[in-house]
This record gives sequence, C-alpha cells and structure tokens, in this order.
Amino acid sequence: MAKQINILIADDHPIVRKGVRQSIEEDPDLKVVAEASDGEQALALAQELKPDIAVLDIEMPKLDGLAVARKIMESCLETKIIFLTLHKDEDLFRTAMEVGGKGYLLKDSAAQEIIEGVRAICAGRLYVSSSIATTMLWRRETARTSPVDNLITLLTPTERLVLKLIVEGKSSKEIGLELSIHYRTVENHRTNICRKFGVEGANALLRFALQHKASL
Repeated sequence: MAKQINILIADDHPIVRKGVRQSIEEDPDLKVVAEASDGEQALALAQELKPDIAVLDIEMPKLDGLAVARKIMESCLETKIIFLTLHKDEDLFRTAMEVGGKGYLLKDSAAQEIIEGVRAICAGRLYVSSSIATTMLWRRETARTSPVDNLITLLTPTERLVLKLIVEGKSSKEIGLELSIHYRTVENHRTNICRKFGVEGANALLRFALQHKASL
C-alpha cells in the first residue's frame, strides 16, 4: 500500500481551494489535512502538522507565499512547496524556486495538474505548469533545435505514452485500460498535451501527433 501524502492548501480564494482540494481527493493516496486563507495561518498549520506538501498561493494576506516558504525552510521542515500563481513572469518563477519551491502551477490549470505535480515532486523532480514551461521554452529556443522537438521534451513519460496511443487511433477508454488509469485521467492528459502544443479542437491533437509521430 502506497504511503499517504498529506497536503496543506493555502489560498485566500475559497473557490481556488475547493477546486484544488476536489482534484487532490480524486487520488486515494493523497489527503488534504488542512486549508488556510492567509499566510500566517498557513505557516502555523505547516509548523503544527508538518505536511508532506504545502500548496501556497504566492499572493496572500498577512504573509505572501514566498515569505511562508522562507520561514518553512528556516524551520527545517521537510515540507515541499508548490506555488500557485496567476503570473507567467520568469523573474517571479526564479524567485519562487530560490526560496525552496519544487512546483509552480498557474491557477487556471492547477486543478488539472495538481496530482501530477504532487507525484513528480514526491519522486524528487521539479514540476512547472505546462503553459509557463512552454512560454519559457519558446523564449530560450535555439536555431539548432526544432520547435516541435522542444515541445515534445515538455511531455511527461505518461503523456508521451498517451500521445503514442492516440496516434494508434485509440480512444480515451481504450488508453485508460491499456495504461491501467481512469479514462478521465487520460482526458486530463489530453488537455495538458493540447495546452503544451497550443492546439485546439476535437481532432487537432490527433492531426498534430500524426504529422510529428517521428519525433515521439
């Protein structure tokens, strides 16, 4: 049986907290142990409960997420930090990583990406919201590497498997059965892949994958 991962969510917007919590609770191995509506409350709960993961809004009353992260580090807690933000600013991203962040999620995609982010971080990897990763990648694009190859590198191993099966013409339910995951999880992967590639429409992802299947 997998070890339960305890998570603290801190955001001053109840709707954001509710959406992130509902997504987290779809995974039986993840448990939200507390919620906070400001930075001071988040810090107190982190020090009391010592969760595995703290999901922190960067912009919160009393203490912002960056300040909370600094104090968590100063307290020598083993809690890993995922930041929530509305901003794609690369300087803010760098600052977030410097204060101990292991994940950086945009709020508009947090509900879709939070489980994958938590899993990646618990496995010792960093996790960056797909849309900001794409933005930074395009900024750093070199002439020697094709844009499509760069985009392919943004895919997680599971997303690449899903994309290969899409090329084979399999439905979400068929892919779910083959990978032993729920078909709704497959749909989330499809959404994330579309966001990373910047494609829209029911058949757009299939067309894109077929055009570039040599790179998969």
